[in-house]
Parts: sequence; structure tokens; C-alpha cells
Amino acid sequence: MFIIISIIIYEIFYFIQMLLSSLLTIPLIGTIIVSSLDSYKNTSIKSIALITSIINLILSLVIFILFNSSTNQFQYIQEHHNVQLFDIYLGVDGISIYFILLTTIIMPIGLISIRVQLKKIVKSYFSYYVIIRTLLLAVFIGLDVNSLSIFSSKRILLLIILIGIFGSDNKVIASTYIYIHIVIFIYQYSISSYGSTDFDTLFKLNFEYTTQVFLIYGIFIAFAVKTPTIFLNNWLLKAHVESPLGGSIVLAAIVLKLSLYGIFRLILPILPKASLVYTFVIYTIVSGNCGCVLETALRTTDIKELIAYSSVCHAAVYLIGVFSNTIQGLEGSIILGLSHGFVSSGLFICAGGVLYDRTGTRSIFFYRGVAQLMPIFAILFFLLALGNCGAPLTLNFIGEFMSLYGIIERLPVLGVFACSSIVFSAAYTIYMFNRTFGGSFTRFLEESVYDVNKREFILLFILVAFTIVLGIYPSIILNVLDYSMNNLIYSV
Repeated sequence: MFIIISIIIYEIFYFIQMLLSSLLTIPLIGTIIVSSLDSYKNTSIKSIALITSIINLILSLVIFILFNSSTNQFQYIQEHHNVQLFDIYLGVDGISIYFILLTTIIMPIGLISIRVQLKKIVKSYFSYYVIIRTLLLAVFIGLDVNSLSIFSSKRILLLIILIGIFGSDNKVIASTYIYIHIVIFIYQYSISSYGSTDFDTLFKLNFEYTTQVFLIYGIFIAFAVKTPTIFLNNWLLKAHVESPLGGSIVLAAIVLKLSLYGIFRLILPILPKASLVYTFVIYTIVSGNCGCVLETALRTTDIKELIAYSSVCHAAVYLIGVFSNTIQGLEGSIILGLSHGFVSSGLFICAGGVLYDRTGTRSIFFYRGVAQLMPIFAILFFLLALGNCGAPLTLNFIGEFMSLYGIIERLPVLGVFACSSIVFSAAYTIYMFNRTFGGSFTRFLEESVYDVNKREFILLFILVAFTIVLGIYPSIILNVLDYSMNNLIYSV
């Protein structure tokens, strides 16, 4: 009996240790199965891709449940040596666990939200989509600079293909805009000249100040393009507007978070002196980005483009919060990043998966009185709009409040200017809702619009539930973040 119990315990521990590898191998197995099927078996292809996504979600929940939140060390460590001339290290801490959860939650939603119009190209689309999910997870569970750089670059290449093949009219231009910022990743390889790319080793090094200044220029430019900041945000708007619905969801919910995750990994713990000295410069750049984006968002007439501008504005707020060097700002930046992933995904589903599928246009001028024809959809859209405004009892409110508190505590003048972005965000979001759902409906809508079906309702309800439940009870997130953030703030 003792031997049997020992074997069971050993198997349980072995299963726990292999959880991270399973997150990467299961999607790859699904991709192989999808590639082996005939192109006309659309239902089977969609089902396999969705099943692998749900399995990954279950595994990530198991990792989160078994995660020890009373330590700031990496957990579930796995080492794979000499894999294609690289040593791969996998692990999870209190920061990366939430990015993994966000990825595994959003990916099934993105798969289910894909339009029915995909017929012959469904096999290629789902294959690219599943591989992109694998690369994103590899970025978040990798424990060295090479994995962060290489997997991010490969993910960008696949995203270019996804948008270039499956996008709308100007898809080639949009994919070209994305390609521009791949070259910037070369700066990250400068760190490898110090003999190691492992995070644990790099966190213990003390770089000279001149070296930190050189590195922060290159790394911040790479992440500023991905956020994106002023003068570097043209690619995102093109990519959002021209990409298919699944691509827009992945871009807004996960890809924009790579810069936030990269700052927590490569700038704050490795380049603390330079990050403190250049905080004013970063605040000035990002605050200027808020002003330019808000001015343009108030004038745009494309509902999908307006939501894209909103994504840029919220990304700017959590980018400022992460450099505040306060517990509130650091934790608020991650919370705002998570809430932005839920709300922006829901808004893109509303714009691209519901309204555009029914009307064939993204122009706000064609929408009027939608609330009379689609009352359930209007309620869901309004709740997501409140989250986008940062209304109380939503997760956005917690993230924005904590981020802005940290910003004002560090640099009050620029912090007050950043606070204005929240006011303008509420202005253009409510203005968009009023123009779309208020008034009397037109003949154009009367003949083509019907309320949400069961699939659309479930997708939007899940995103609304995450936004409100976590907004009422954010301790689920904060309890795990405390140890990691305290350790980071003391090291900086």
C-alpha cells in the first residue's frame, strides 16, 4: 500500500513538473492533426483547434491553483539542454502567471468568434492561429532573453502572414507596417555578450551605468513600437483595421502586453539605474502619445479604428504606471493590462464579429438606433463601454486608479496630464455608444440587423463577467502579485 501511494505521489509531482511543457506541446499536436486533415473538413478543423485551446486553458488553471503565492521565486522549473543549439529554461512566477492565464482565456474566445465566411482557407487560418498561441505562451514561460526575443520575432512573422492572407482590402500595407519593427529586436541580443541570457543570472548582475543607458535605448525602442507610443503607432491602426477578427483580438489582448511583460523582465530588474534616470523622458513621450491618440479618436468615424485608438491610449497608461517605481503603479499596470485584454477583445467582437458581419460596414454614420433592434447586444456593449471608460466596479477602474496613483506620486505634473486621458476616453467611448445605439434606426439597419445569437452572447458575457467580477474582487490578482512586486521594487 505504501509503495502504491508513493508511486501516485511521484506521478502527481511528475505531472506538475511537466505542465509547462504540455502548454507548448498540446497546441503543436493540434496543429499537426489539423494539417493532416482535408481542407473541406471545416467542422473537424475548428473542433480540434478549439479542443486544444480548452485543454491549454484547463492546464493553466491547474498551474494557477497549485501556484505558491507566498514566494517570489520561479516555479515549475524545467530545463531542456541543447535543443536546436539552445538551452531552453521554462518557469512561472507571480508576474508571468497572469499573462499565461490571459493568453489561454482569450485564445478560445478568438477561435469561437471567427466569422462563418471562412470556407476554403479555414485550415491555414486555424493552423497559423494555433501556432501563434504556442509562440505567445513560449514567450511568457521562457526564462531567458533568447526565448523572449526569438519567439516574439517568430510570432510577429506569423502574424504578418495571418493579416496578409486573411485581412481585408489593405492587408498587404498593414502587414508591411508590422514587419518594420522586427529589426529592433537585435538590441536585445546585446545582453547575451555577458555570458548568460538566463533571467536568474541577469537579475544578479550589476551593469555599469553607461551600459545600462545603451541597453535601455534599444530595448525601450523595441517595446515602444509594440505598445505603441507616439510616432511609432501607425502600424497598429493599420493592423487592427485590416486584420481579421481573430487577429484584432490577439493584437489588442495579448500582443500589446508583450511590451509590458518585457519591461518587467528586461528593463526594471536588469537596468534599474537607467530606468530611474530616464523616467521623465519616458513619461513625456508616452504622455504626448495620449494627447495625439485622444485628439484623433474623437474625429474618427470608423468604429473599429476608434476601438484601436482606445487600445493605444490604455496601453500608454499602463506603460507609464510600470515606470512609477511604486507598488501601486506596478500592480496597477498589470491589472490594467489584464482588464484591457478582456474589454478590448469584447469591443472588437462587438464591432467586427457582430455589427460588421450584419451590415458589412464599419462607418459609425450607418449605425443609429441599434438599441431598438438589438437590446441584449446594447446592454453587453454598454457594460464593455463602461469598462473601457474605467467606471467603478470594473477591473479597468482598479487598474487605472492604481496606475495613475503611482504616476502622480512619482511625477505629479505629468501624472495629472495622464489622468486627462481617462476623461477623454470616457468622452469618445460614450460618444461612440450614443451615435451607434441612440436615436431611431434607419431602413439600412431594419433590413439587415438582428440581435445576438447564443454563440455571440456567451462570448461577450464571459468577457463582461471577468471585467465585473474581478473589478469587485481584485484580491484574486493582488494577493499573488504582492511578493513579486515587493521583490522587484526593492531590487530597483
